[in-house]
Amino acid sequence: MDGVFEGATVVDGSGAPRYRADVAVAGERITEIAAPGTLGGREVVDADGLVLAPGFIDMHSHSDLQIFAEPDHLAKVSQGVTLEVLGQDGLSYAPVDDATLAAVRAQIAGWNDDPPGFDWNWRGVGEYLDRLDAGIAVNAAYLVPHGTLRMLCVGHDDRPATGAELDRMRRVLAESLDEGAVGMSSGLTYTPGMYASEAELAELCRVVAAHGGFHSPHHRSYGAGALTAYAEMIEVSRASGCPLHLAHATMNFEVNRGRAGDLLGLVDSALHAGADITLDSYPYLPGATSLHALLPSWVAEGGVEATLERLRDPELRVRIRHDMEVSGSDGCHGVPIDWSAIEINGVRDAERNGHLVGLSIAESARRTGTTPGEVFFEVLLSERLGTSCLMHVGHEENVRAIMRHPAHTGGSDGLLVGDRPHPRAWGTFPRYLGHYVRELGVLSLEECVQHLTSRPADRLRLPDRGRVREGAIADLVLFDPDTIADTATFDRPRSTATGVHRVLVNGVPVLDSGRRTGALPGRAVRRTP
Repeated sequence: MDGVFEGATVVDGSGAPRYRADVAVAGERITEIAAPGTLGGREVVDADGLVLAPGFIDMHSHSDLQIFAEPDHLAKVSQGVTLEVLGQDGLSYAPVDDATLAAVRAQIAGWNDDPPGFDWNWRGVGEYLDRLDAGIAVNAAYLVPHGTLRMLCVGHDDRPATGAELDRMRRVLAESLDEGAVGMSSGLTYTPGMYASEAELAELCRVVAAHGGFHSPHHRSYGAGALTAYAEMIEVSRASGCPLHLAHATMNFEVNRGRAGDLLGLVDSALHAGADITLDSYPYLPGATSLHALLPSWVAEGGVEATLERLRDPELRVRIRHDMEVSGSDGCHGVPIDWSAIEINGVRDAERNGHLVGLSIAESARRTGTTPGEVFFEVLLSERLGTSCLMHVGHEENVRAIMRHPAHTGGSDGLLVGDRPHPRAWGTFPRYLGHYVRELGVLSLEECVQHLTSRPADRLRLPDRGRVREGAIADLVLFDPDTIADTATFDRPRSTATGVHRVLVNGVPVLDSGRRTGALPGRAVRRTP
């Protein structure tokens, strides 16, 4: 765009009070900010009564494949997102060899699908970033996924890495960071990442710290062991000197009702002691993941085929059900599973299993006259673990308390595939601004925009993004503060937001008058030395 947003209400991302101005854009940058009515240009956008803000940064995204498979990427563009952080939860598609790629494709098909005929023309992180540079709707940064790294260098077994294996992990991690990854993610309730010790994570985080990156862990528990799990990650950060970003930070399950203050006290104590910590959250109560992630970790050891073989064994099924329903297995976050809280929301074989979508496991069992455990086992077997689910385990008071914290950023954790994906994939950022700012007043508009823009940009070390200022890259969103709202629901999850008028990525309009332009100006945002 070469033109001017005329008479906009600028919320610049810094947290400072809003002000009215003309904002000029030329090429990919903001070139001038001046008093209303004083600038002109080849294109003039009437922004009177509308807010012009930095584009939103999704700090926890699962668009790793769909950013290619669905190039319009309307789910994110329509929210005003201009940058996503991929490679989350310790599982993604680089760095890999052929065998690792096949294994990770199968393991996270419930997150990202496994599109037939898709061109897997990369193996390393640099090659993946090059694929992003070929043309995407929004910008994207990438975290090296620790689980994939461990799969590549150690395998699928529940054991410590040998010295040689740890050396290889360090080497591949360093190469991936040199190629442009911004840090490392870990998934410590998913195999094989959960098999890593605190010492292993600290060793790898030292490499991340040396390269100027950060660690973004999915913790070992969000349930009975949540505080212990958060404390472990803070200790890894302290021991390694690596900045820490707590992924989808929340306190779930009944054991944690009203306990957000305990988590925030832990974070504040670490910050006071000099730690570098940020966190992200989504503004919804249910979580979402692959259904097989609820299994005890011993069932998943060895990969997909080994898992399926155990699920076929009647004697092992008895043991699995006891671990899940009585003991509270690690896959269930240490809490005995409530089958009425687990809802299937995506299947790969709709003809065979589509009738399960939208129902809890408990309700499906009632309708079929069987047990929840049998429904669970059979759908995992018939889907080869490719089923996704919602977990209705959150608490509103925890969500509100965490989003107020000054280290907070926004992350959708949105899965874009499945019959009824979690609406957070389409609604997170408008929901913050509409429901929690305008309707509830949990945050002011200026505070919320700061949480969604400059704060994540600072974590990503991107000084020329996340702010409306002269010289900054023109990642911008123009929205109506009186009407912006999420419309995506659990029944209609792929519904675009209202009130988002125009979105620029690197100075190019990707949304105009609420409609997708078809432009693909996004590119990989690589770690800066």
